[in-house]
Amino acid sequence: MGLRVAVIGSGPAGIYTAEALVKQSPEPVEVDVLERLPTPYGLVRYGVAPDHTSIKSIANYLRRVLELPQVRFLGGVTLGEHVSAAELLGAYDAVVYATGAMVDRRLGIPGEDLPGSVAATDFVNWYCGHPDVEPSRFALDSPEVAVIGVGNVAVDVVRILAKTAEELAATDVPHDVLERLGRSRVEVVHMVGRRGPQHAKFTLKELRELGELANADVRVRPEEAVVLGGDYPRQVRGNLDVLRSWAQRAAAGRPRRLDVRFWLRPVEILGTERVEGLRLERTRLTPEGRVEGTGEFETLPVGMVLRSVGYQSVPLPGVPFSQETMTVPNEAGRVREREYVAGWLKRGPTGVIGTNKSDAAETVRTLLSDLAGREPARRAGLDELLARRGVRPVTYEEWLAIEAAEAELAKSLGRGERVKLTGLEAMLRACRPGP
Repeated sequence: MGLRVAVIGSGPAGIYTAEALVKQSPEPVEVDVLERLPTPYGLVRYGVAPDHTSIKSIANYLRRVLELPQVRFLGGVTLGEHVSAAELLGAYDAVVYATGAMVDRRLGIPGEDLPGSVAATDFVNWYCGHPDVEPSRFALDSPEVAVIGVGNVAVDVVRILAKTAEELAATDVPHDVLERLGRSRVEVVHMVGRRGPQHAKFTLKELRELGELANADVRVRPEEAVVLGGDYPRQVRGNLDVLRSWAQRAAAGRPRRLDVRFWLRPVEILGTERVEGLRLERTRLTPEGRVEGTGEFETLPVGMVLRSVGYQSVPLPGVPFSQETMTVPNEAGRVREREYVAGWLKRGPTGVIGTNKSDAAETVRTLLSDLAGREPARRAGLDELLARRGVRPVTYEEWLAIEAAEAELAKSLGRGERVKLTGLEAMLRACRPGP
């Protein structure tokens, strides 16, 4: 009779899980990949910066998995709204949750909820055309902006803020977002880390890109780039070399400036009705390696603060969740009987996109071992249940129609290979034309 498995989430973790099921299962297997959006690929579509086309090409690999005859894509289906976890267990032999880590950690400082203080994920979703964020979400009307964090997401945000609309025109940035970027009044972007440059999480390739921007000068304060002693890995030594070289570089008079700052922690976001400034405290390391304040403060006159201090997962309805680790508790992917987890929801937001492949393979090994020799547990079909509720999932063929509409839009605008559609209604009109 074979296995039927539901995978919740169509990002890399979910699709790699589907692939591992097809490859590893000794018996026939059918995999339904459920996604709340009409579009697959998760962070590859809505998290990778639009100007990083080589990374976005991972979608070509993920596409081949969704095109396997054993795999079916069901878009527009939300766990907890359209179907419950218990109902899925009644329709499948096993369920794998792979919804990733969708929100930013908070700073936990006064003023964090002021208008103009936002999560970097909101900004990333905005320029990536995520339907959860309106194109009008960001006006970019402040001359100075602070980005809190020194990882690759922070570097992406800084780079997009620094580039001109002309530089991004050939990417898939939604057209109304591109127009807003073209009207940006941003002149100075501060990227702030609470530790030293040796602790930064960005990779060398992404860091170097900032120094190659045609529209922005990069400034590093020499005293903040000094690192004494330490046997650091090659990646860290490369970062330090780049930062020291920038500290000696003379400004070229470009329209925008990037200030890369270290040893500063946010203590308060200032303002009454909206963000008007960011108060920072100078930090240092204790002998035990902890960060402590020195009592020396400075204030940046910023009108927007973007926090990029790490992702975290959110609980799923009816699924165990640890508030301590912000993950689904599991043993090698096993959550409880016939329920499994993969990706960031399983291990936390660590690793790169490819890390999800080995992670998914481990979960699938556990799943197949648990179900070996067991009688099928499913009792009802998901299609019938959704039909009774008036839910019509977006098929893979309909997703291809959305892709085709985005390519046609790019052609009509004279912009690259595709321009993303924004909003669920526009996507559904593209794949389901009619009166």
